Amino acid sequence: MAAGAPTAPPYDAWARVLMRHVDDRGRVDFDGVARSRSDLDRFVAYVYDFGPGNAPELFPTRDHVLAFHLNAYNALAMHNVIESGIPATLEGWRKVSFFLLRRVRVGGEAMSLYEYENRVIRALGDARIHVALNCMVVSCPRLPREPFLAATLQSQLESEARNFFSEPRNVRVDARARIVRLSEILKFYTADFLAAAPSLTAYVNRYAADKVPDSFEVEFLDYDWTINRQP
Repeated sequence: MAAGAPTAPPYDAWARVLMRHVDDRGRVDFDGVARSRSDLDRFVAYVYDFGPGNAPELFPTRDHVLAFHLNAYNALAMHNVIESGIPATLEGWRKVSFFLLRRVRVGGEAMSLYEYENRVIRALGDARIHVALNCMVVSCPRLPREPFLAATLQSQLESEARNFFSEPRNVRVDARARIVRLSEILKFYTADFLAAAPSLTAYVNRYAADKVPDSFEVEFLDYDWTINRQP
């Protein structure tokens, strides 16, 4: 993937991938993507060559930077699923290979998806990234059918947070036992959520339609690493 002169990200290509191959539940038609890869490959090729690190003039605000990284991570994860032969699950050694061993490039810099998320994206300091980043498995947040864009990013992130914390698969309240069971995402990244709120339940209550008493004990739901493909 040879870099030429930097241009604006081809979000139109990524938009076509999402609209054509993602359903309203966020499930992906990976076989369809694999049969018609030109748009995904075009966007991933751009991500490999350009980014805020080596073409900062194309990303003038923090929202431009964050929108790029959210789209790039999700596209790279989808690309990794295709390149990995569309496995049934990322359990066990496949998880290590997918997140740590398989290398990608972002703006010309080689890294793993794990490094990209933890060293680059989390460093931007917004806990809402965890309801927007998608590694293409069942317990990930719902994959939106449109790209994140700088002009609408804040409203998009607020919407994704409301969707995420209103889904029973992510927040389950047992009022009788005084327990709330949360997506394991909040366990993986507890520090990020606590940097934005005094407790995990306080963060959830920013977005959940049904508020959770802060006195409830917090437990975590097991993460499902099955690839989130359409039936």
